[in-house]
Amino acid sequence: MEIYNLANSINVFEFEVTSFPEGISEAFKKLVKLTSDDVGTRSYFGIVKTAEEGKSGYYAAAEEKEPGEAEKFGYDKFTIEKGEYLIARVASWRTKTSSIKDVFQELFKDSRIDKKMPCVEWYQNEDQMLCMIKTTGGR
Repeated sequence: MEIYNLANSINVFEFEVTSFPEGISEAFKKLVKLTSDDVGTRSYFGIVKTAEEGKSGYYAAAEEKEPGEAEKFGYDKFTIEKGEYLIARVASWRTKTSSIKDVFQELFKDSRIDKKMPCVEWYQNEDQMLCMIKTTGGR
């Protein structure tokens, strides 16, 4: 685990994956087809948000390359806030999808994280993914 400083907020468009975890792969295929951009030319994210009732929802998201893409594609807009994140790097993530939850469980053991903030999977390219949770000092 290490600290990562996200210098700028990232605007994304997203939709909830209702058949979690089975529907995750199809959700991202849908986003890639929609945008015509592969991982590496546009950033893609998996975002887990917890509602006040304690229920969690998983959202497939793509970086907005230009303002208004969320509206253009008919999806909700969300902002991944700039600031300090506790991260774990996952190489060869495609072969480790079943263990990503374990990576986040390890991050959640750290007292520096802000448990009210979403968990973010940042698919940086076809090999590298960051598991990220904002720290309490990262606001």
